[in-house]
Amino acid sequence: MAKPNKKGPTKTVDIFCKSCNFLLFKYRKGGKGALVKCFKERISQDFTETPCVCPQCEKQFARDCLVRGTPAFKMIGGKVWHN
Repeated sequence: MAKPNKKGPTKTVDIFCKSCNFLLFKYRKGGKGALVKCFKERISQDFTETPCVCPQCEKQFARDCLVRGTPAFKMIGGKVWHN
């Protein structure tokens, strides 16, 4: 499998917690599909203290994993939204 593009897209999206609307990440997302995973190298700003846990409501919103050999957060369905 090919690795994700290092440079990545220039368009950033804000990722929020679904339960408390806390801003979790500013992320350089490619494409217009659903948010399934976040590659760590594409996160431009991280507002969380503990990885994959919302600092405000303390609910887990993702899992730490490797996708195509690159560290990423795999989002749990229905836990986050983006604009």
